[in-house]
Parts: sequence; structure tokens; C-alpha cells
Amino acid sequence: MAAQMAVNSGASLWGPLKELWETVEGAVWRKQAESVHLLDLQLKKHKPHFLKLFQNPPKSSEQREKVRKASTEGIAIQGQQGSRLLPEQLLSEAFILSDLFDLGELAALELLLAGEHQQPHFPGLTRGLVAVLLYWDGKRCVANSLRTLIQSRHGKTFTLDLSGELVSLTTRFTDELMAEGLTKRILMLVSDISVTGEFERLQKERGLGNEKHRKEVGDLIKECRQSLAECLFAWTCQSPLSKDDTLALIGHLETVTPEADGSLDSVNLALVMALLYCLDVSFLEQATEDREDLLQALPLLTERDYVSAVHTRLVEGQSWKLPGLQALVRLTWALSLRALSQLPHGSALVEYTEADEALADQALLGGVFLFVTEGILGCEGFTQEEFYTRRLHTLITDFLALMPMKVKQLRNRADEDARLVHMALQMGSEPPASLRKDLEHLMMLIGEFYSKDPFNLELALDFWCPSESLQHTSLMGSYMSMAIQRPPHKQVVLSKFVRQMGDLLPPTLYIPYLRMLKGLANGPQCSHYCFSLLKTNGPPHGENLQGAVSGSPVSWEHFFHSLMLYHENLRRDVPSTHTSQYRHAPIRGITQRELDGLTSFLQLLTTIITWSENARLALCEHPQWTPVVVMLGLLQCSVPPVLKGDVLHTLAAFAKSPEIAASLWQSLEYTQILQTVRAPGQRQVAGLEVELNEIESGCEEYPMTRAFCQLISSLVESALPVNLGAGTRAPGFQPYLSFLRDAVFLCFPTRAYRRPAEKWEVADAVLEVFHKLLRDYEPQPADFLPESVEVGGETVASHKPPGYSLMFHLLNDSPTLALCLSLLQEGVRQLDTYAPFPGKKHLESAVLHCLCLLDLALQKQALFMDLLRESQASLLVSPLEQLLQGVSSHTRKADHITNIARYLYHSSTNPEAAFQSAKILRRIARYPNIQSRLVGDFTHDQGVSEKLMAGFVECLDNEEAEEGLEKIEGEDVDKSVARIRHETQVHILNLLITSLELPSPNLALYLLGYEVKKPVSSTNLQDPGVLGCPRSCLHAILSLLQRGSERRSGPEITQEAPHLAELCYQVIYQLCACSETSGPTMRYLRTSQDFLFSHLQHLPFVVSGNEIASLSQMSWLMKTAAIELRLTSLNRQRSHTQRLLNLLLNDQPHTQHTADSEFGMEEDSKSVSGFLHFDTVSKVRRKLLSVLDAINFSQEVPELLQLDFFERAQIEQVITNCEHVNEQGHTVSNVKLLHRVLVAEVNALQGMAAIGQRPLLMEEVNSILQQVVERNRVRRSLSAKRHALQSWRSVVETILTACPADLIPPDQRQLIIRDLLLDLHDKVLAEDTAVELMPVVAGAVFTLTAHLSQSVLSEQQQGAGLEGGFASIANSALHLILRKLLDFILCTGGGFQRLRAHLYGSLLYYLQIAQKPEEPDTLQSGGSSMWSRLMAPEDGYSQLQRESLAIIDSYGTTLMEVVCRDACDGHEIGRMLALAVLDRILSIDRQSQWLLFVCNSGYLRVLVESLRQDDGALQTLLCPQPPLLKPLYIYESKMALLTRVAKSSQGAVELLRCGLVAQLVECQVFHMLPESDSHRVFGQRERSSFIPSPLERYRQILLPTLRLLQVILTSTSTHHQQGAAQVLQWLIVHADTIQTILRGQDMSVGALQELSLLTGIINKTALPGTLEMGDINSTALLEFQGHVGRFQRQCLSLLGRLAGTERVRLLKQAEESISPGDPADRREELEVAMQQICANIMEYCQTLLLQSSSEAQFSICLFSPTAIEPAARDPTRTDLSVPSAPYARVPSLGLVLYLLKSSAADFFRYHHSHRQSLSKLDSLEQLSPEELKELCQAIVTGAGVVEKLPSVQRSQLAKRRLVQLINNRAKLMALCSYIIETCLFVLWRHLEYYLLYCTPTDPKDSLLPGYKATTGGRGLGLAQVSQQDLEQLQGDVANSFGEPVQRKLLEVESVYSKGRSRYTFIQALTRRIRGLVRQTKT
Repeated sequence: MAAQMAVNSGASLWGPLKELWETVEGAVWRKQAESVHLLDLQLKKHKPHFLKLFQNPPKSSEQREKVRKASTEGIAIQGQQGSRLLPEQLLSEAFILSDLFDLGELAALELLLAGEHQQPHFPGLTRGLVAVLLYWDGKRCVANSLRTLIQSRHGKTFTLDLSGELVSLTTRFTDELMAEGLTKRILMLVSDISVTGEFERLQKERGLGNEKHRKEVGDLIKECRQSLAECLFAWTCQSPLSKDDTLALIGHLETVTPEADGSLDSVNLALVMALLYCLDVSFLEQATEDREDLLQALPLLTERDYVSAVHTRLVEGQSWKLPGLQALVRLTWALSLRALSQLPHGSALVEYTEADEALADQALLGGVFLFVTEGILGCEGFTQEEFYTRRLHTLITDFLALMPMKVKQLRNRADEDARLVHMALQMGSEPPASLRKDLEHLMMLIGEFYSKDPFNLELALDFWCPSESLQHTSLMGSYMSMAIQRPPHKQVVLSKFVRQMGDLLPPTLYIPYLRMLKGLANGPQCSHYCFSLLKTNGPPHGENLQGAVSGSPVSWEHFFHSLMLYHENLRRDVPSTHTSQYRHAPIRGITQRELDGLTSFLQLLTTIITWSENARLALCEHPQWTPVVVMLGLLQCSVPPVLKGDVLHTLAAFAKSPEIAASLWQSLEYTQILQTVRAPGQRQVAGLEVELNEIESGCEEYPMTRAFCQLISSLVESALPVNLGAGTRAPGFQPYLSFLRDAVFLCFPTRAYRRPAEKWEVADAVLEVFHKLLRDYEPQPADFLPESVEVGGETVASHKPPGYSLMFHLLNDSPTLALCLSLLQEGVRQLDTYAPFPGKKHLESAVLHCLCLLDLALQKQALFMDLLRESQASLLVSPLEQLLQGVSSHTRKADHITNIARYLYHSSTNPEAAFQSAKILRRIARYPNIQSRLVGDFTHDQGVSEKLMAGFVECLDNEEAEEGLEKIEGEDVDKSVARIRHETQVHILNLLITSLELPSPNLALYLLGYEVKKPVSSTNLQDPGVLGCPRSCLHAILSLLQRGSERRSGPEITQEAPHLAELCYQVIYQLCACSETSGPTMRYLRTSQDFLFSHLQHLPFVVSGNEIASLSQMSWLMKTAAIELRLTSLNRQRSHTQRLLNLLLNDQPHTQHTADSEFGMEEDSKSVSGFLHFDTVSKVRRKLLSVLDAINFSQEVPELLQLDFFERAQIEQVITNCEHVNEQGHTVSNVKLLHRVLVAEVNALQGMAAIGQRPLLMEEVNSILQQVVERNRVRRSLSAKRHALQSWRSVVETILTACPADLIPPDQRQLIIRDLLLDLHDKVLAEDTAVELMPVVAGAVFTLTAHLSQSVLSEQQQGAGLEGGFASIANSALHLILRKLLDFILCTGGGFQRLRAHLYGSLLYYLQIAQKPEEPDTLQSGGSSMWSRLMAPEDGYSQLQRESLAIIDSYGTTLMEVVCRDACDGHEIGRMLALAVLDRILSIDRQSQWLLFVCNSGYLRVLVESLRQDDGALQTLLCPQPPLLKPLYIYESKMALLTRVAKSSQGAVELLRCGLVAQLVECQVFHMLPESDSHRVFGQRERSSFIPSPLERYRQILLPTLRLLQVILTSTSTHHQQGAAQVLQWLIVHADTIQTILRGQDMSVGALQELSLLTGIINKTALPGTLEMGDINSTALLEFQGHVGRFQRQCLSLLGRLAGTERVRLLKQAEESISPGDPADRREELEVAMQQICANIMEYCQTLLLQSSSEAQFSICLFSPTAIEPAARDPTRTDLSVPSAPYARVPSLGLVLYLLKSSAADFFRYHHSHRQSLSKLDSLEQLSPEELKELCQAIVTGAGVVEKLPSVQRSQLAKRRLVQLINNRAKLMALCSYIIETCLFVLWRHLEYYLLYCTPTDPKDSLLPGYKATTGGRGLGLAQVSQQDLEQLQGDVANSFGEPVQRKLLEVESVYSKGRSRYTFIQALTRRIRGLVRQTKT
């Protein structure tokens, strides 16, 4: 055994018992599912604890030894490996604890270890003190569990509505305990345990800490005793005790002694009540179905010896320590015997039942009624238990009903005694001392007992028979139906008792009888019956009222008549206003008995009119009684202040009716009870103020002042007339407020009080008035304007509303504010003592009013100060939050806000104060400047700081908080307290949320445990207690959220307090999202808590009835998850990321049990699938999809208002005006404001009709308000759904973009995206989807489609395309996605263009999937014949493309219409994307359906004509600082589309027909060529800004146009001339610009691209033939010819620059223009552009030569006959190639030769590069990392980006780059080959002409004209050629064009043509040129 002794770190005397209590509570009170099974387990486990109740494990020497060695050898701890060494100090404490509680050493050690672990929950206590708390808390858990188990039994008194299974379990278990002697054990414990005894023991061993600890320990011990006693009470309520147990209980009660005030303590009270229930047979009167079973179980009937034993003990036993108690038990037994004797079974017990009379007499002799009044009703625990009240009610009514003769006897004796007293008075002697007052005591008891009704049972109704006032209309309907039946006999007897006791009432019983009536009138129906009784007791109506009053003395008539007489008599003695006489007693005073009588009557009257409105109105309107007038008159007479107080209380009760209140105000003002008007010449004030200062202060008692405050409070609530006192003074409430403020409130701390509690009662009463006044005040502009009124001929300033005055005082450093703040300080000081003191309740109430005042002032100050500012009044006020930072006059510290915050520390005892405190702090926390001050104030004193933190944490930790809906009238106190606690938590969380948005240091950081003195990010969050880390609000929030998260049902808080959970998740999200707190928070949540995983696995949360909250909870949680996924991916914490991804995306069911509700539903089906081998069931819904399912896309919208009276449009306008943006950022209507506006509107209606219609109007107002509430709910709901969707989207997008791609395999990735896309579409395409959610969905669809496209493409690139499908995702799925996407586009209808922009983007991505990727041009295609290529099977790309197009076409013109409309009009981005979609579809539309539609429907013409409108916008773009680049982007998109259209000949013709070129001709923007950038230093382009330079912008405008024109020229080659002529016209119109470009010196990439396009256009249009096409007149023709000639010359000179010696310099210059940031392909673009320009110009030369003549002899000459190559020339000479004189000379043939050679050299260079890249591509896997990196860097820019890429992505990028290089080289080779061909042709034509046909001229003859004009201006200005030139030419050509060159050229042909199907003419031309050169030589 010794080896087995391991220590339970949870403490076996605490942890398991706490768990037991939670299980019992969950099963019985919360009725949780599956709890019966758990409870069964717990009860079996803990049965020994119940059997040996409160018995500690015994000490043993073995244990002692083991503990002693724990410091050297260590000790084993359960759940931990190895043994742990414990410090000596801990062990010595364990021995002390063991001796202290006499418990086993190991148990003591466990308690200490648990105390150490729980220490953070108890700041400021050592582990030993915590262990003491845990010890008693364990005992409390056992006692409470036992009590609850017993309460759940089935029995005779109550039921808890539990399942039969549970009840039988607990009944069986408790029966076993009872059989083992539970009763005696409980009685023994109750006797042994006492708070004082335990405290003495603890005190000796220093086991008591601070005041709070003492209070907590004391409370725990008291609760243990109370619960034990209540166990017996609950048992006897349900089942009887056995004989021995009953006798044991009686034996215990015999020894009971009372408290100091004569009452029982609550423990003994419970035991007394247990005995009373034990002897109770009244339940047998009720005819319930189980009556027979109960009869069988009742030992009183079934066990004779039980009756015998009890009877003997009670009748013959010795006298008890408390005779009253003995009398009570005897009376109870007597009544039980009497009841038994009336039962058929009772005849057997006749010998005992006979003794009931004698017993009752004994009881009366023992003063039973007096004892019940003082001993039982005087106990404060009595009113807290409903069944105590019911049992006592039964006892009293049974006595009256079962022993009527006894009652009669009592009455007779009372009458007799009254006569004796009367005689003694007559004789002047003392009345006899032996008088019994049993009836008086009985009446007093009834009055006292029924006057309190905490459970609203209205038991006193049994004393009233409804039959007597059936006719009265005010009776409730339910009582009408009851009255038809005969009332039960008992009720008849009781009502008779009430009536008969009032007949011929002797004077001694007058006051007791009135007190009894006061008790019996307590309740809404009772008060009505009592009112009727007093009314019917009066004289008949006909009698003369002048003489003596006939009828009963207990009637309204008698009462009010007496009151009037008193008033008349006393009024004659009213002294003059001179105060000296106030002190003398009046001549005809009121005797003490009369005073008591009056007091009793006023109290009865107050009770009746408090409850019954009808009574109030009936009495007040009675013409003869006029109670209000008489009472106000009495107040002016000399009567004692106590009576005046009662009168004022009665008036306050009358004031509850607004009708009476209004007239009461006027009467009050008229009678000047409080003097508000000074008579001229009056030296001193009179009235109430005098009474307060002279009489009440002298007596040191203030009944009148308190009552006056109550009256004002009551009046203020009912009505506050504005014109009070008009005519005699400035109207208004001001004098009353001044009195209350100056005379009552400001003076209350300095007055003397005989009863200390009264001080706080006065403060409470006056502050309540202030609170109500300020609560109902709304600042109005009129309050701030100076107004005056005329009074008695003088003009005086009018009074402001009282609320204004209070606000003004609270917003200044006034005595009022100072007193409020010092009251708060006093309150918190008193609470910190934890000791009871007189007036504690009222002090707490006064403090609460102060806090409410501050809160209201903070709430209203903004509006108040705004209005004050606007009114420009000369008043100064300061914001309250600044005043609160002032220095306290008492402590000399700025601690006001700290004092307010300290109330949170007392939230357990003062929940309302904590609530208000949290509310104030939240209001103050909005101001950033105050936050840092607050952090300083809260932290500078360590002790205060710990307390404040503990206060906040305690409020959040509170387990009693319950989230309820709106406040329900009349709900029980516990519920409302629980809801207040919940509201406090909400305010604290909102405070944290608000503060976190402000800069640090702020309150939230301090409260959540972050560093406020060091950088926040350096915080190291720990579990509470680790490294001395205190328990912070973050720990509290996490423990709130974590509760239940390990169970299958998920975090409890999400169900029990959905709104609170939402805020908790929001705080966590904010901490994770804020850059400063993110690091520490995420680290802590990940490592210590595993927070996200444990919560995400319970998604989706479903909270029935509160969809909004559950959506918000999920939103914040998912947003946090998105951050976590991003961070773990960035930090490469792969396992974390992987785990979360599996949780969110997995669709395989988990084999092991997981805490997820979804898998719960799968359990059954899984077993089935295992049996039937279904495969379909094995999939479960992905978590992400089930979250999406939880968002309901449809939204119920309230119907339109149906209004009869109001105008709908106006109402809608009013509703809109009442809208504001709330804290969550939702626009909602302010319902309260709307209500005020509407009610004011109704009140403003005049006339009788309006009064008649008022109820209907109010009904309509109500329906409007309900509608607005519903609208607000709908808005909130939509907002929550949108938020949830956005969060869902952010998780999805994070998963797809931020998480490492290799964590989700590509095939899985595509299936996940497919599922998400299809589900999203299904939801959004449903009929009733709310349009507000569509934009978010569209955004998500866009992202998903983009990723689908990327995923499919990357899979294709890796060559993983599957058979039968295009990729892992089947084609059918892709088609389905496309169809849904198109449906979505169409369902958006006309509006929603921005939304469609997303969808167009998605469509583009989708269509990209079927776009064939770039393939490397290997130049090897010649092998396959044309036929085999045509017959090859269709590849996956074209198949998917064809199928997609078929789907698109199936939508017909509707889709075309939508896309075209969007392309032409609307939002810019939408237009660009629609244009792009059109472009894409046109490119794959082989049937030209779309092209036909675009052309025929006129959209194409619209687009073309819109170019003119774009012109203006584009011109603005060319200024140095353009406004926006939007027009440029739209223009580019438009030109791209037009270019696409132009690519088909049909489209090009259509464009020409629409006048495209004509539109372009008219565009002015092309004339606006900006200055060149060349003035900047080369190579230093300003790349800093995003906006391109003007020149680049110009190129962005020009290049698309040039491309478009080029495509048109190419497409219209059949109708070539018409297109060419139009384009030429464009060239000529913009000739200046074009010539500038052609001449330009700038050789950047952009410039070269411009030139390549321009030369391409010129070579097709600037031809002689084109001019002849157009019908142009001769002069224009000449001008045009001039332009064409100029174009030709400029092109040739450009060739000279590009192909000559300049070439190297230009290349270098162009390369310098490429900045390092540019992508690598810029250089390749540059090379292509250079070669393209040369090719274009050479083609142009070729065309010109061919067009001039088909034979060489008539051909024109373009080059001069010199064959010296430019490179061979002396560079210093001003030669052809020197750009300074471009027109001076014609370029020479040497240039062509040079170009020919350099092109051949380039060709081989490119060829080599091409082969190299091809071999790299083939052996991509073998490339070294350096080579791979180099290839990737060409595509990905940025430092260090490549290193971070995964290897798969790196090889994909390298492959892409290699394909790029290969294709670029192939293109360059094609261009070089073409240039070589054209050069050879031009060379051949020129040589043929020069060497064969040209006739040389004499050099002297140089002035002769050139060739005949008929040749069409041949020679472009060539001079005549001499013979010498020709010979030189031939020689030079022969040299230059030698064997090596020819070989090289032939090699080019063989290399290039080998892989091509077309053959070049290189060989033929070379042969011819060689022939020409040789031939002539020969």
C-alpha cells in the first residue's frame, strides 16, 4: 500500500468533490443530456463521502513518515512521471494543516499542492490560506450535492420536472444513505461545526488571512451548516422521517437557543421547518393521483408506535431551552392530530387525537404566536424559502379552520380583558398584570406574516371570499370564473374570521386588527377585497352624515371622518409663522394611542392604495373625504414628525397615479409645505426646511425628510409639471431641487443621527430623486437660451429643467460632484472591510445612485456640451471624464476613477455597482488621452493594481452570470442579478475591444497581461502562476471559451451566452490581428492552449434562436484562423499548418473519436456501411463546407407597414432620420428616439376626435416600432452573414494563397476548390438569396476560379494530365462550374455591374484553363506532313475549349447581350473585364457566332465610335501629372478587342465599314507626341513612381493603334487596297508625328517597338500603288506622293542607322536604357525589335523594287553603287552612316552587304543559343541549383525571393524561362533568315541593273538630269554613275561576297530550311549574284 501512495495534485478533498457538484448540478438543475449516466458513475465513486459525511481521512504514522521524507526522497504525484522533491516549508505547512483539521497527512499535502495551483485565482493569499478555502469548499460541494440529490426525490410537496430515470436513481441512492443513519450524522455535524469555533482554531494556526479571506471562509462554513440542515428540510418536504430520526430531530431542537434578538438562526430554522413538515398532513387535502401511495408511506397513519413515541415525547417531555419553540411544535402536533381525527384512517388513533385540545392550550400558554412572530419571522433566512412560507401559512390557516372553538375562546377572553382594562382606566388604577394577549399576538402574527410576499404567492387570498363582491367590475376574469363555484370550506371560515373579528371590536384590539388587515391587504387582489370590506363596513348611503358616525369603526367613513376632525381641531392651533412656538406642545395634542392608531390606519391605507389603482382613484375622487387635502392640511399642523412622515408616505402612494400626481403637485405648491415663495418682509423661511433644521436635527431623527424625498421621487416618476408655481414665482421645479440639494444632500454627512443607519437612508432617498430627474432629462436647445417671465410686475429669469441643473453641477467641480465622489470613496472603503454595519444596504443603494448619475452625465454630456457651445451662453463646463481625473480632497490623490473601478472587486456582493462601474469605465475608455493616464493610475500602487486586476478577472470569471433576453417585469431576483453579471462581463469585454483600437499603453494591454512599461511585443505570456504571472483578463476570457471545448458538444459559452462568446472571440482576434500583440498572443494560444484547433473542430456553431451571435462567433474565430494559417506558413511551422488544414479540409471520417458533432451523426451510418460495404458513406462533409452551410443566404424581410392614420412616406422619412451607426458599425434606427418622436406627434393632436382615436393611434405607433425593431434585426442579421462570409472567404483565400502549396496535393486541391465552388454557387443561385451577400460570394468565386486555373495549369505543366479528364478535376466538373458561373452572371440582372466584374474575372481564369501553354519551337516540325497534322486526334486543350464554347453558346444572345452591354457602358473595371471576356471568347469562337452578334447588334459600331470620346480623355493623360489612368486602361482593353475582331477578315472588313480608321484619323491625341526622355542621363529612368512618364503613356496610346492598323492590313489582304488606302491616309494626317518618330534619336525598347510597328505599316501602305487606289484629285495626289517619298527616304536612312556602324552603339545605348529592375526579356524584346525593323525596311525595299517593275532593267534604284561596307569606312568621315546628314546621300549597297553578313553571323549566334536551351530543357532535372536560380531570377524579381520558393515551383519557372528563350531564338532566327533573303534579292536586283543595264556617264557630266521621268522618279535622287564606280562596285562585291560568305549563307539555308516546310531562295540568289559578279568580269 505504501508503494501505491501517490499524491493527487487536484486534492482528493477538493478536486473530485468539485467535479461531483458540477455533475449533480448539471443533471438536476441544468438538466443536461447524458448527465444521468455521469451522475451514476460519480455517485458510485463518492458514496463513501456521503456515508461518512464530512469525515476526514485519518492520520497515520506511515503517511507522516512518507510526507516527512518527501523533501529528500521525493513523492509520487498522480499523472506525473517519477517522484517530485518538495520543499521543507511545504511539508511543515502540511503537518500544521493536518493537525488543524485533524486529517491525513497526505490529504493535507494534497490540499496545499492544490492551493499552490489555484493561487492565481486568489490574488493576495498564500497557498496555505487557499488550502483552507479549498478544504471548506470541498465540504460545501458535498453538502450541496447531498441537498440537491434529496431535493430531486419524488415526494409530496414539490417536483423538479426531472426524468423518471434520474429521480429513481437519486431516490434509491438517498434511501440507502438514510438507512445508514444520515439524519443523526447531520444533526451531530450541525451541533459540532460552528463558525466561531472553527475561526478560533484557524486563528491559532494563522489560518485566516485578510478581511476578504475571513469572509469567504466564514461564508463557506455557514453554507456547509445551512446545506446540511436543508438536507433534512428537503427530505421531510418530500418523505417522512423514520421514528428514530424524528425523535432525534426533536431531541436536537430541545437544546436550541435563540440568537441575541430572540430569533432563530437560519440553520435551526431549517431544522424546525423540517420537523413541521415531518408532522404535516395538510397535503392529504389535495386530491392528487398519487394520494393513496403517499398515505401508505405516511407513518402517522400506518405506524401506531410512531404516533405514540412522538406524542409521548411532546406531551410528557421535559421543558425545552426555548419554550416558544416547544409551544410551536406542540401546536403543530395538535393540528396534525385534529386533521388525522377527521380522516377515515384516524379512528384507530383516537386515544391520541383526543389530546389535541389540551396540547393546543399548552401551546397557547407557551406564547406560540409571539414566538412565531419574533423567533421565526424575525429570522432573515425565513423569506428566502418559499416552502417555509407555505408551511407557516398552512399552520395559521389550519389553526383558524380546524380549531374554531379555540379562536372563539380567544376572542371571548380578549373581550373580557378589554373590559378589565377599561374599568382600570376609569378607576385610574393599573390594569391587571396577568392579562393574556393571545388574540392580539395572533393578529399581529397574521399582519406581519402576510405583509411580506417575496415570491408573489398572495397566500392571503385564502382569507377573502370572492362571492361578496362579484358585481365589482375590476375583478380579474379568472376570478369571475372561480366565483361561480362555491369557495372551499376553509376559505369561508377564514373570511368569516376576518369579518367577525372586526365586529364590535374592543379598543385593545383596534391596532392589532388594523395591522392584520394591512398584512392581508398585501397584493393586487387582496388589496381590492380589503378596500371593499372597509367600504361595506361604513353606514348605509341614505343615513345623515352630520351626527355621530354609525357603522363599524373599521371603515373608510370612520377613518376619514376622524382624520377631518383631527385636522379641524389642530388647524385652530396652528401657530403663526414665527418659529419660536414650534417647540411648544399644542393645546389639544394627539395622545400616544391615537398616534399609534393613526399610524396603523395610514399604513393600512398606504398598503391598499399602493396595490390597487382603483382604490387610489375612488378614494381621491370621493367628494366628502378629500384625503389628499386633509393630509396636506395635517402636514401644516403641529403633529409629531413621525406622523408627518407617515402622511407623506401615504401621499407618495397616491402619487403613483399620474392623474392624482398632477393635482398633487399643485396642492403641494399651494400649501407651501416646502416654502417656495417668500412673503415680503418675512425674515425666516417656514415649512419643511424649518422642520428639518430645527426639529428633526434636534431629535437626530429624520422621518419627514426621508418621506418627503420619497414623495418627490414618486411624483417625479408620474408627472413633472413645467409651470409649477406659475403666477407667484418663476415656474418650475427649481426650489424643490435646491432644497433637496442644498439642505438635504449637501448637509447629510455633517448632521447627527441617533440611528447610524439613517444617515445612509437619507442619502439614498435624495439620490434616488436626482437619479430619476437626470435619467428622464434630454438636453434641448431651448434649455440653453436665457428666458425670463413676469411675476407680480417684475421680470425674473425663468428656471431651467432640473436635469439641466444637475448636469451643470456634475460637469463642474461643484460640491455636489465632490460629495458624490467622496460617497463613492466611503462606499468602497466600507465594502473593503467586509463587515456588516448599520445602513449597509442603503449605503450600497446610495453608491449605486451615484454611479448611475455619473454614467448618465457621461452619456448625455456630449449633446449637452454641443448645445451649450451652439447657444454661445457664458457658462463654463468641463467634460466629466476630465473632472474625474482631479485630485480627491480626502486622500490628496487622483484616485476617483480607481475608486470607481474598485467596485468591480466587490462584484460578488454588489453586482449592480460593479455593472455601473464597468459601464462608466467603458464610457471613459473611449478617450485615448485618458487611457495612458488610467494605466498609470491603475499600476502605480502595486496593492491597488492587484486588486483592480483581480476585480476585472472576478467579474469575467463569474459563473453565476446568465445571458437573458430583454428584462422581464417581475422576474425573480436571481435571474436579474445573473443578467446584470452578464451585462458587466459584456461591458468589460467592450472596454477591452475599444481600448485595443487605441495606441499603447492602454487599459486593455494592462488588463490582458501585456507589458505596459516595455515594448508590447516583448511580452512573454504565461499560464497564471507561472513565473509569478498573475491571472489576467486574457486567462479569464480563455477559460470562459475553453469551458466544455474538450467535450463533444463544444464550448458551453457559445450556447449559454452567445453574445458574450462573440465578444470573447473578437478580443482574441484583435489581439492576433494587432501587430504589437500578435506575436506573443499567437505563440501563447498555440503552445499553452492549443486554442484554435480545439475551437475550430467544433465549427459550425449552431445557437438555436440566436443565429446572429453564432455567425459572429464563427466570423471572429475564422478570421483568427486565417491569421494563424498565414503566420505558421510564413514561419514554416509546417506541422501546425498541416494540422489546421486537415481539420478544415479533410473529407475522410476520423477513425478515432473526435469531439465533433458532425461525426456523431455519422456513427450509425458508419456501422451500416461497414456491413453493406457501401463506399459512398465513407466521405464526410468538409469542415469548411459545413461552416458555409451554417450561413443561411436567404433573409426574411419584414412586410411593408399597413398604416391607417400615419402617412407612409412621412413615417419612412422619420425612420430614416432616426438612424445612426451603432458601435458594431451597423446602421440601425434608434427605437427609443423614434418612440419619442411618434408619441410627441400623437400628443400634439388636438380635439375630441384625437382623444377618441388615441388607443388606436398608440396601437399603430406600437406596430411601427415593432416593424423598426424587426428591420434592425434584419440589418444586423445581414451584416452578421456578410461578416461570416467574408471571414470564411479569408480563410479559404489564405489556405489557397498563403499556405505552402505542397501541403495540399494538386489533385486534392482541385477537388476542394471544386466542392467549394459548386456549393457556393448552389447557395447563391437559390431563389431567395439576399442580394447583399452576392458581392462577397462573387469575390470568393473569383479567387477560387483563379486558383483552380493555376492548379490545373501547373498540373498540366508537370505533365500529370489524366486520361479521360483534363486534369485531376474531371471535365464534367469543369463544365458544371462554367454553367453555374454563367448562371450567376445572368442572375445578377441589370444592376450589380461591379459584382459582375468579379465574375468576368472568374470567367477569364476559367477560359485560361483551356488555353494551350507556350510550347518550345524546336524547328523540327518539318518531319510530319500537313496531312498527318490535320488528322491528329484532338488534344485535351482544344476539346475543353470546344466544349466550353458549346456551353457558352447554349446561353444564346442573353449572355452576349449582358457582356456586350457591360463592355460598352458602366464602371471602368467592369468594362475592361467585359472587353477582355469578349476578346477571349472571340478568340476561341470558330463559328464566329459572337462576332456576328457584335457586328449585327451595333455594339461594334458603338465601340468604334466611342474612340472619339476617348480622345479627349486620352489627351488629358499626356499632361505631366495626369489625373487618372483609367481612360488609358479602358482604351487599351478596347483596342485589344478591336484587334481581336480585326484578326478575321470578316471582322476587319466590318471595322472598316464602321469607319474605324476614319475615327482614328480624327483623334487628336496622336499629334501630341511629348518631348523625348533623352534629356535624362541614359540608364537612369525614374522607376520610382507607379505612373509612367508622358512619353511612355503616349506609347501606350500609340502602340495599340499601330498594332490594330497592322492587323487590319494583314486581314484585308484580299481587299488589300481599300484598307491600305485608309491607313495611308492616317499616316499622312499624322505625318509630322510619324516623321519625328522615324527621325528620333531615342533607341529605348519602347522607341524600337514603335519603329518596328510603324515600318511594318509603312511597308504595306506607303507604296505608289496604294495612292492610285483612292479617288484623290491631282494636287492632293502630288502632296501625298511627296509624303510617301519622304517616308521612303526616312526608312532608308533609318536602315542606315540601324544596320550600319551605329548598330553596335545603338544596341549598347538601348541596353543601357533597360534598368536593373526590368524583367530579363526586355533585352530579348529589344533584339527582336531591331531585327524586325531591319526586316520590315528590307521588305519595303523589296516591295518597292517589285512594284516599280517586274524586270531589273526598268527597276528603280534605292542604293548607290558602292559596295564599301560601312565598317570599312573611316569613321571620322562624314559618311552615309553618320546620322548628322541623313538626307545628304543615298545609302550604298555596302550597307546591304554589311547587313547580310551581320545577319548571317547573328543567325548562327542565335542558333547556338537555341540548341543550348533545348538541351537544357531536355535535361531540366540535371541542372545545377545555380543554373536553376539564374533562370528563375529572369522571371521573379526581388532579392531572396527565389530561395524561398519550393523546388517544384522553381523547376516550373525554369522550364517557363527556357521555353521563352527557345521561342525567342526561333523568332530571331526566322527574322535573320528573312533579312538574308530580302538582302540577297535587293543586292541581286541592284547588281543586275548596275552591271548589266546601267550606261555609265562621264563624271564631268554630273549636272545632267537622272533617268527619264517615265521611270517614275527612279533612283531617289541618285547622281549619274560613272564607269569607274561600276568597276569599283564589281570588284568590291567580288571581294566582299567571297566563298566564305557564300558557304555561310548556304549553311544558313540548310540549317533553317531543314526543319521547315518552306524552302528559301537563298541558294538561287547566291548563285545569281555570284554569276553576275563573275560574268561581267569575263
